[in-house]
Amino acid sequence: MQNLDEYIEAHISEEPKVLRDTYRYTYTHHLYPRMCSGHIQGRLLKMLTAMISPRRILELGAFTGYSTLCIAEALDDDAELHTVELDDELRDELLERFGSVDYGKRITVHTGDALEIVPTLGGEWDMVFIDANKRHYPEYLEMIVPLVRPGGYILADNTLWDGKVAETPSPTDAQSRGIMQFNDMVAADPRLETAIIPLRDGLTLIRRLP
Repeated sequence: MQNLDEYIEAHISEEPKVLRDTYRYTYTHHLYPRMCSGHIQGRLLKMLTAMISPRRILELGAFTGYSTLCIAEALDDDAELHTVELDDELRDELLERFGSVDYGKRITVHTGDALEIVPTLGGEWDMVFIDANKRHYPEYLEMIVPLVRPGGYILADNTLWDGKVAETPSPTDAQSRGIMQFNDMVAADPRLETAIIPLRDGLTLIRRLP
């Protein structure tokens, strides 16, 4: 798989310097650096964002801002991206990183619990990217679907969870169960159209039907 990843990276659009620096810094200064999206998924996020062409975007879970920057990079100047990060110790780092690029002005950082913050933001969303606490994925879905405009999109990361979702017997840890419940809810919701990309840890593309 490593050789295949290296091949893919050599045949897709180049990773911008700010993202290379973010990825390197994440791996040398943070615990759980694997949560950082990386080159392959990052270019896909940018491409999907450009294809959707959203005006109002919500991200749940910024971590060190890699995915946030990928999304913001694809936006028009009049678009707005709101990212919600639980860890307030990351706020200064995020603000500094986003301030280092012109398109960082499209990003607004909120720190705290997404389940408390999102209802205060008001309005509809054209696109939502979920990459936060896996235990709360079902609650995020219940909160988000009514807030996404008809025809809008939800992208959810880590939905294959290292293949644990398909294990027998089913895993019992809270994170795995949260993702499995989320996947079941999405599949059963008649308001949603869904596809899963088996990239890295799984990326689910969800469209709210008109």
